[in-house]
Amino acid sequence: MNASRVSTLVIRTPEGIAFSLPLACPVTRSIAWLIDAACIAAVMSLVRSVLGLVNLINADLGASLTVLAYFAAQIGYGMMCEWFWRGQTVGKRVLRLRVVDARGLRLQFNQVALRNLIRVLDALPAFYLVGGTASLLSPRAQRLGDLVANTIVVRNPRTPEPDLDQLLSGKFNSLREYPHLEARLRQRVSPEEARLALQSLLRRDQLELQARLDLFEPLAAHLRSLVVFPPEASEGITAEQYVRNVVDILFRPRVSPVNPNLSA
Repeated sequence: MNASRVSTLVIRTPEGIAFSLPLACPVTRSIAWLIDAACIAAVMSLVRSVLGLVNLINADLGASLTVLAYFAAQIGYGMMCEWFWRGQTVGKRVLRLRVVDARGLRLQFNQVALRNLIRVLDALPAFYLVGGTASLLSPRAQRLGDLVANTIVVRNPRTPEPDLDQLLSGKFNSLREYPHLEARLRQRVSPEEARLALQSLLRRDQLELQARLDLFEPLAAHLRSLVVFPPEASEGITAEQYVRNVVDILFRPRVSPVNPNLSA
């Protein structure tokens, strides 16, 4: 095993924001893969049942379609799950793992597609021997697909849920006046950026005034760059307040007004 392996990766975004990510170990990733393999097997069981009708008509065609469906399921399952679930598959969700860009940038579809296409090589010659060996030798536990796509797999440790109502309530959120921009913000903020913003608010009272400014100024600037709100909504508020407003949008769903004309 590589002696230079690290358990935590510190990422600094282009805006100068630094945050640490606990890396997933090869053993945990293997367990997640076994769960995903079971999901793929379940899908293939259904596919084989459907293709059984084709076998009755043409056995060779049925066999060919089964092989194609298997490779499509192997690659497509991971590709679709990791894209729509922001770097997670069923196995990764169970084990609280996530695929992220190794530079701290937003995970792109071409990265998701590439790391899953390379999975064919990682699986060689059997039982992911190539990918497992690469993961063991890599300081950041990256298989070939991760090295080519410049991605890493991190852990999302379970943390106590903060009291968001106490943290965020009682203050007017001007960003809430623009629902379409709210939705765009939720799409563009990565899970790591959302967690960083929340943790910054939770720990703000532990920091000196200058340290708070140094923390919230670049963080707010980065969040402002993701979605541009109208000046009347974003100007005139402090960087810390802007981060609070964003965290309010990300972690607290919009409450629909109750129609007084409706009776219970």
